[in-house]
Amino acid sequence: MIALSHFNQLEPDAAMALLQPCVALPDWTAALVAARPFASLAALRHTAQALAESWGSAELEQALSAHPRIGEKPTGRQAHAALSRQEQSAVNADDMQLAEALRMGNLRYEARFGRVFLIRAKGRSGEEILNALEQRLANSVAEEIAVALEQLREITLLRLAGAIGE
Repeated sequence: MIALSHFNQLEPDAAMALLQPCVALPDWTAALVAARPFASLAALRHTAQALAESWGSAELEQALSAHPRIGEKPTGRQAHAALSRQEQSAVNADDMQLAEALRMGNLRYEARFGRVFLIRAKGRSGEEILNALEQRLANSVAEEIAVALEQLREITLLRLAGAIGE
């Protein structure tokens, strides 16, 4: 984590690199970097949230390119994979029954909506995530896009809070 004052002074490329693990949306990252300097963390978070409010289905699809299936151990060395491993720590336990239920739920979700299931895993148990997955399978396509976008915003803002502090 770096201090907000340091973030405000970074060269644009370094600031972009710092924010890149928050979400795989370079336009959002570039807009947030361009909005510097921020007078406070609250101002940074407000701007980040406001920029994220404009996301639609195209941004959802682009961002999901960096998200693993929930319950599967994310692979790779990229920052996205490392963050996903940490965020899904409650799901990655050796509970084979839960793992199989999530695997099957993921398959049903992908067949229904054509993309991976996205949920803010941090702070949720594997059972809570499985229950949410089952409930969201009943959503219409439009409802699910709205829910998935809100989850993407939550994940992004949590990652931002972990990257930049006082």
